[in-house]
Amino acid sequence: MGFLVRTGLIAVLLAGLAAAGAYGYAMRWATTPLAIEEPTIVELLPGATLAGFAGELKTAGVVQSDWLFTAYARWKGAAGRIQAGEYRVVPGETPDKLLADLVAGAVVTYDVRIVEGSTVMRVIEQLANTPKLVDDVGATSVATLMKQLNLGDGTAEGQFFPDTYGYRKGTRASDVLVRAHERMQAVLRREWNDRADGLPYASPQDALIMASIIEKETGRDDDRAKIARVFVSRLQRSMRLQTDPTVIYGLGDAFDGNLTRAELEADGPYNTYKVLGLPPTPIALPGLASIQAALHPDDGDYLYFVARGDGTSEFSATLDQHLAAVRRYQLDGGVL
Repeated sequence: MGFLVRTGLIAVLLAGLAAAGAYGYAMRWATTPLAIEEPTIVELLPGATLAGFAGELKTAGVVQSDWLFTAYARWKGAAGRIQAGEYRVVPGETPDKLLADLVAGAVVTYDVRIVEGSTVMRVIEQLANTPKLVDDVGATSVATLMKQLNLGDGTAEGQFFPDTYGYRKGTRASDVLVRAHERMQAVLRREWNDRADGLPYASPQDALIMASIIEKETGRDDDRAKIARVFVSRLQRSMRLQTDPTVIYGLGDAFDGNLTRAELEADGPYNTYKVLGLPPTPIALPGLASIQAALHPDDGDYLYFVARGDGTSEFSATLDQHLAAVRRYQLDGGVL
């Protein structure tokens, strides 16, 4: 074998060994846990370059070599597939796992809880002050919210299902509300189709209004169906509902925490002491338990109830029984 041939073979062998060594080093680096001691949030901004982001990872102490991270991502064919967003890097995570998360778009998510019994304006205020959400509805009103969300021209009150909703940084508040509305429509449609017979509701909207009243009257699951029975029986007998929460809702900001006799005697569409039937809209966002109670009231013959003062209520079938309960629990002190 000639000298030049032997020299060429040696060069090829050395190059192969060098490549194998580099590959082995890269694999060890990619599968070695990152040198961080606590979870770290890093953000890849839209339009940012891979090299620029790798530099930020190095500055944050997530990786020790930005050029090696960049080279590895390009070798894996991931350079053009990483997705913008916030990412949480935890101790024990490897560069390979971080790169996989960047490609998969496994961004940090947050939760916002819409609480049962909230009004729509309270939810709008809550979303406007929720970190990482983009407030694009803060200046709207209950009267115009549905139109702004492209959900029709109806009232917004009661139309959003109370639940916990996940979101990522940069999500719009309107997107959360649309999801909550779609969830409410799905829940209401399912529960309406399974409703009890003989209910005095002309539409699912009537059931939603009733559910909102139940939601504001009690937070106790054991009492919901009984309260529903009181109001359903009253509707069936053409009796006024006579429920304070509807009056309070109608007063809006004028309510100072003390419901007066004059306010109970004032005319208004939400004063169920003065008008027959349901108020024109829901008065809050009802949860699943209150919707189910409205559509499956208790089998009792209750027409009245009064708070006992311990979070429960006393239910009565006759006015005499109710007045006795009022004297016991409110006028004579009872447990108050």
